[in-house]
Amino acid sequence: MTHEHAIEADGLVKQFGDTLAVDDVSFAVPRGSVLGLLGPNGAGKTTTVRMMTTLTKPTRGTARVAGHDILTEPAAVRRAMGLTGQSATVDELLTGRENIWLIGSLYGLDRRTIDRVGGELLERFSLSDAADRVVKTYSGGMRRRLDLAVSLVATPPVLFLDEPTTGLDPRSRVELWDVLRDLVDDGTTLLLTTQYLEEADQLADDIVVIDRGTVIAHGTPLQLKDASGKAALVVTVSRPDDLPAAVERVREAGLEVHVEESARRITAPAEGLSDITRIAALFDGSGIEIDDLGLQRPSLDDVFLNLTGHRAEEAEPAAGPDGSGADPSAGPAAGHTTEDEEVRA
Repeated sequence: MTHEHAIEADGLVKQFGDTLAVDDVSFAVPRGSVLGLLGPNGAGKTTTVRMMTTLTKPTRGTARVAGHDILTEPAAVRRAMGLTGQSATVDELLTGRENIWLIGSLYGLDRRTIDRVGGELLERFSLSDAADRVVKTYSGGMRRRLDLAVSLVATPPVLFLDEPTTGLDPRSRVELWDVLRDLVDDGTTLLLTTQYLEEADQLADDIVVIDRGTVIAHGTPLQLKDASGKAALVVTVSRPDDLPAAVERVREAGLEVHVEESARRITAPAEGLSDITRIAALFDGSGIEIDDLGLQRPSLDDVFLNLTGHRAEEAEPAAGPDGSGADPSAGPAAGHTTEDEEVRA
């Protein structure tokens, strides 16, 4: 436990009957950084977030948020954090400005502070022009940005985001990524759960991969990719007839070759840029036309496949009492799927 960490999980365990949803999960998130909690449906991501945000008690273990213990100081934890779930939970019958006013009032902020902070948030999230429109007229991306803005009314130093871009179109997703980067630049610490591998690659400083309730890998995106396998040299020829000759050229460099005839592509293990230089020299003046020659590192999808045995989009749905993260012990309101579990902290 150090003052350098804004979020710390220490041996978190959550059991629902005979189902062990989270099993001895531990990690730490430095202040002003982003941790991506990555895993398929039913992996235990949302259950972990619910424990860390005091929405459900762990069976064993504990966690600290902004230095406050979730078991002994739950009220202090709630004051130090914001939480945004998978679906926007703003009131559709209110305007954007009125939603901010509502949450600011619940926090006990005075009128002047709500006006100032609310105006800044609406501007920051590009919602000023729509501030006085009712939220039911907003697009999905606008609602998501408003949901995040509302989470920041009390300027929490720590923000938990449970699959924040679920259901957004690609453009809205990229816009939201930009907003999150700005938050981190201003010192906010983020814990982000996601099934979008590109999202984790774009935003996370560190990644924890969780599957069946257990941490199976932890490291930076680059470290995880490197652990998944070497980079590959990829050569794509322009004409199918040139493929056999191109294969021989690559083999002359002493590299093991994999050929994809339909794509006119040759793949070989590579150490780095020096291999590209050697292969480029072999093709120079050969008469073989090359469409592309480059170095390809393993993707996070490759990492996921290597660790779990399937790609992220092939993840099986949750099984058991609540692999998806809902807590049956928390009462009817918490017994729904995670889309219904957005409780403002």
